[in-house]
Amino acid sequence: MSVTIGKKIPDFDAQSTGGPVRLSKLKGRKVVLFFYPKDNTPGCTNEASDFRDNHDAFVRAGAVVIGVSRDSLKSHEGFKSKLDFPYELISDPDETLCELFGVIRMKNMYGRQVRGVERSTFLVDGDGKLAREWRGVKVPGHVTEVLEAVRSTS
Repeated sequence: MSVTIGKKIPDFDAQSTGGPVRLSKLKGRKVVLFFYPKDNTPGCTNEASDFRDNHDAFVRAGAVVIGVSRDSLKSHEGFKSKLDFPYELISDPDETLCELFGVIRMKNMYGRQVRGVERSTFLVDGDGKLAREWRGVKVPGHVTEVLEAVRSTS
């Protein structure tokens, strides 16, 4: 099963740096889920910092921002604390959310094929439906584009 634009996202429970996250408990609010490969790597640090730097604008637009990767909660807590992120990070070590959102891909790393997370962002509307998706994200300008989409989504 994977997510489709315009369709309701199956409810999920996940562990985060702020405790359990349940999608159904966020009903009525827009949710930005950004999937990234690994804590404390350059591209992921830049992307997560862009979400941090624009967090107040996302909140004013009625959105909850949540980062997701396969890293452990311990790794996430260090990453969040070091860079002062005002949003939670979900730990998905068994790839449940990664599979649901279809972000696991074969990637080239130093000339060999590895299974990893494709940098992707998903916007869930207040009814729990997938409003927008960005796959194979390039970091520069991405957060601004997501913010504009949040502002134009009910």
